[in-house]
Amino acid sequence: MQLYLNATSPYARVARICLYEKQLIERTELCWCDPWAADSELLQVNPLSRIPTLVTEEGDVLTESLLIAQYLDAVGEGPSLLPGNALADTLALAGLGQGLMDAAFNVVIGRKHGGSEVDLTLLGSRRLKAIERTLVTLNAHPSVLAGKTERTLGAIVVAVALAYISFRLPAFDWPNRFPALDAWYSEVVESESFALTTFA
Repeated sequence: MQLYLNATSPYARVARICLYEKQLIERTELCWCDPWAADSELLQVNPLSRIPTLVTEEGDVLTESLLIAQYLDAVGEGPSLLPGNALADTLALAGLGQGLMDAAFNVVIGRKHGGSEVDLTLLGSRRLKAIERTLVTLNAHPSVLAGKTERTLGAIVVAVALAYISFRLPAFDWPNRFPALDAWYSEVVESESFALTTFA
């Protein structure tokens, strides 16, 4: 398999963590690329020029991190990232994490291309408020309060989103402001899959 990615995409990090968790990393070539480059090798396999993009051993091209994660869970080994006895809970948590990741990523991209004043626009303000509300929600989430730190897809996506906010939007200072969430996060990320995929 081939995974197209870069070192700063939270979406690509989710896919890469799943490769480790499902013992598929040794069967996968990591193709580092710039999705913004007009002559990127990525364009040859994905016209959307988005990462992550996974090319399966059969030659199928999969896009979108959650879809890639679902595929890796099906073909890999080890505990399921989508346990059947807690599927709705896992997907609900993954949805919160994905939304948090989307909001944070779009704040970063908006500022990069439009300057800090983009935060004052309707969309910019909406993204910042969404991040704040979601952090509050996660801090009081039943899984967080119960200390459920199994590395399901939901936990992985939320943890990566939180790490991305610390990496790109440190002013949110979420670890100090949301202690329950920070304690939960600290346990989820205690694994080789997270240690070997840190943002750079």
